Amino acid sequence: MSDKQVVIYSTPTCHFCQQAKEFFKENNVEYTEHDVAGDQEKAQEMVTRSGQMGVPVIFIGDDMVIGFDEGRIRSLLRI
Repeated sequence: MSDKQVVIYSTPTCHFCQQAKEFFKENNVEYTEHDVAGDQEKAQEMVTRSGQMGVPVIFIGDDMVIGFDEGRIRSLLRI
């Protein structure tokens, strides 16, 4: 299992965000979630870090994944 820190920027209504979080739960991946719908500071942080306005934006260590790209997430986490 990866020891990389996983951070997901998401919103409550985002279908792909829900898929990503379900994937993490099913694979016992600990993650930190930031709800950018309710937290303007974290929303700005997401845009600054990623250049993206859409969610999910997932950071695995220093690697960024835009959207729920299961193959890339598996590769980065080595699962």
